[in-house]
Amino acid sequence: MKGMKTIMIMSGVLSLGLTLHAQDAALVKKGEGVYTAQRCSTCHGIAGKGNKSNPLDGVGGKLSTEDIHHWIVDPTAMTAKAQSTKKPPMPNRYSKLPAEELDALVAYLASLK
Repeated sequence: MKGMKTIMIMSGVLSLGLTLHAQDAALVKKGEGVYTAQRCSTCHGIAGKGNKSNPLDGVGGKLSTEDIHHWIVDPTAMTAKAQSTKKPPMPNRYSKLPAEELDALVAYLASLK
């Protein structure tokens, strides 16, 4: 009986994990659409597509989701924080993205490991 309970619990945990993974995958896919719709590739590149001067390849492995979020909504402050002077920051217009689109875009960029 104890073994059966353990199997049922493990099955539930696996099912929850698969559901969360599917939700994450859907959010990442939506974020990719936001990236395209906002024409981010005009200034940034991913996997050789878009502007090669500002690649985002691997950004999810370098920055936390919180930092990615801050770069999108307040690039001026993040540029100052990074003490980067090589290029002017991206426009602040992305801070006006609806929260669901912003969350999706952050999820997409965070997935770029």
